[in-house]
Amino acid sequence: MAQHSLEHSSQQPLFASLSTLWQSRRRQDLVLKTAVYLVLLIGAFGVMLPFFWMISTSLKKPGTEFTFPIEWIPVPPRFGNYQNAWTILPFNQWLFNTIRITGLSILGHIVSCAIVGFGFARIRFPGRDAIFLLVLATMMLPYPSIIVPLFILFKELGWINTILPLVVPTFFATSAFYIFLLRQFFMTLPLELDDAARVDGCSTFGIFYRICVPLIKPALGIILVFSFMHHWNDFLGPLIFLGDLDQYTLALGLRFFQGQHRVEWTLLMAASLIILSPCIALFFIAQKYYIQGIVITGVKG
Repeated sequence: MAQHSLEHSSQQPLFASLSTLWQSRRRQDLVLKTAVYLVLLIGAFGVMLPFFWMISTSLKKPGTEFTFPIEWIPVPPRFGNYQNAWTILPFNQWLFNTIRITGLSILGHIVSCAIVGFGFARIRFPGRDAIFLLVLATMMLPYPSIIVPLFILFKELGWINTILPLVVPTFFATSAFYIFLLRQFFMTLPLELDDAARVDGCSTFGIFYRICVPLIKPALGIILVFSFMHHWNDFLGPLIFLGDLDQYTLALGLRFFQGQHRVEWTLLMAASLIILSPCIALFFIAQKYYIQGIVITGVKG
């Protein structure tokens, strides 16, 4: 009985020390998580602050945009700024032009880059890796550096002041990033799928279209989101290749709110928010594919 009591008393300090150690680690984890969330909260606030300023400015009376202290919630809010911003310029025509260019460009990127990415990942041919490295090397060329050669080329073709310079190149796999992304996704698929399909009499294109494409929907979703945001917000391309007012896009039309001596900030912010809303909506709709694509690409890497 005395021996049992002695063993019990000797175990109590051990349990007490383990409990103290566990509580100490728990406090450290809590402090670390709190610090991480605090940093993320500060970062999110810094990112969202310009967006809040856009909303606030779009609801203000002209001439009160830069009053101090800042009036974050204008009283009364001028929701009519949104209607004025959209009707004062031919934004309906520019919206149609933007939708047409963006839709065709997305289609071109998805079709052409998927075919090229499949070829680099699943088809063996001499010089495949060297050609792929050359394709990746084009990512180091900034777009403004090739504007002049492209303009001369499209001028000789008679394409200036049409949407062809903005749409046709997308059907020739001009995005090295999209090719790389799709190649990585195709490489995650087991080669046994190709062998089984060939046994069943499937051609190479059939393997691509029937077997592989349905399995890379996350990558196609990523390309859709990135391509939409790029072409929807593209300013430099339409500025160089489009000349007539009725050919303008939304991003190009925003510059008309900026005059030589004055900027209509309330109308500019209102129109910018209207144009930005499809990008935000598309991101939330397709974020599942975006996150899944990042995870799969990271695992492959």
